[in-house]
Amino acid sequence: MTRTHPRFRSIRDRPLECRRGGSLIQARLVLDALRREQVTHVVALPDNASAALLTLLAAEGTPRVVGVTREGEAFALASGLWVGGANPVVLIQNTGLLESGDALRGTAMRMRVPLVCLVTYRGYASLAAFPGRTGRPDADALSRPDVDSTALLTEPTLAAWGIPYTFLHRDEDVPHIAEAFRQAALLEQPVVLLIPGATTA
Repeated sequence: MTRTHPRFRSIRDRPLECRRGGSLIQARLVLDALRREQVTHVVALPDNASAALLTLLAAEGTPRVVGVTREGEAFALASGLWVGGANPVVLIQNTGLLESGDALRGTAMRMRVPLVCLVTYRGYASLAAFPGRTGRPDADALSRPDVDSTALLTEPTLAAWGIPYTFLHRDEDVPHIAEAFRQAALLEQPVVLLIPGATTA
């Protein structure tokens, strides 16, 4: 039986307290946590929420930022870096996570790469329109103009793919990064850290 850390569980098991809107998380704290885990590369496709972290990474030079043009490339590149002895992480937005499912399945999952993925959570605040939601979203929910359909699909998709996830809501959650590395190593598979807010300098 595979053991999963209690923090990494289905959204259905989470209290509503975890569903509040995203706040800012300090990029410096995230970078320091990545360095403690000896991350060598951050394979990324920039978005507004990750801008402060990527700016800090570029200014400091380590870990090395490797840009991609499509999110699917991130999983193939990170898997190759891992095979070569590196310790990469992936940094993408949830829209790209959904787009890159086949690349994730065909590389990191199939190769059992213990890969930590930082995923910015576009539309998270719009989920307040669905308090207590469980299960798969239906066509009515996905077509509502007040809800970002990407947000509705993110967690059910991770659950369907068998990928454990948890949240980085605020600075106090930065220790979850170390937990994610332990979980990825234990399970020998990707683990996702969802970032509902933005990184800040």
